[in-house]
Amino acid sequence: MSRNEMKGLASELKTQLLTLGGLVGLMWAIEIIDHIPGVNLDMYGIIPRNIIGLRGILFAPFLHGNFPHLIANTIPFLTLGWLVMLRRTSDFWIVTAIAALIGGIGTWLISPSLSIHIGASGIIFGYLGFLLSRGYFERNFGSMALSITVGVLYGGLLWGVLPQQPGISWQGHLFGFIGGVVAARILAAPKPPKVY
Repeated sequence: MSRNEMKGLASELKTQLLTLGGLVGLMWAIEIIDHIPGVNLDMYGIIPRNIIGLRGILFAPFLHGNFPHLIANTIPFLTLGWLVMLRRTSDFWIVTAIAALIGGIGTWLISPSLSIHIGASGIIFGYLGFLLSRGYFERNFGSMALSITVGVLYGGLLWGVLPQQPGISWQGHLFGFIGGVVAARILAAPKPPKVY
C-alpha cells in the first residue's frame, strides 16, 4: 500500500470516527439535558397520526427514554453504523436517511394513538436490514460474507420486528429494517452486463 493510500485510509477512518462519535456524543448530550428537572425532550418523538408528531421522524433517533435505553442503543449503533461505512462513508448517511424516513413514516402510520416513539433503534434496524440484504442485491463475495457475518452476530435482533414487549416500538424496528433493505437495493453496486 502506497503512502498516499495509507493517508487516504487514515483520513477515511478519522471521518468515520468523528461521524459516529459525534452522533453518539449528541445523543448522550441530549439525554443529559433531558434529565434536567423540568425538561421533557421526549415529547419531540414520533406521535402517530398527529401532524405535529411528524417532527419526530427527525428528532426521535436522538431521544431516549433513559440512560439504559441509550446504552442499549449505543454499541449496536457504533458497530453496525461502522459496518455500513466500510465500503463508502457516504453510504452511512444515505442508509441513515432512508431508514429514518421509512421507519418514521411507518411508525407514524400504524403505531397506537397517543403513544410517543423515541430512540435510535429504528435506524439501527435499518443498518441491520441494509447489511443483511446487501449481499443478496450485490451478489459478490465481500458483500455476501459481510451479510453472513452480520447475520451470525446480530441475527437475534430480528425478533425485535415482532410485537413482544410493551413499551418497545416494534413498528419502528420493522419499518427501519424495511428502510435498510430499500437502501441496500438503491445502493447496490451495478452488476456488469452479461456477455453472450
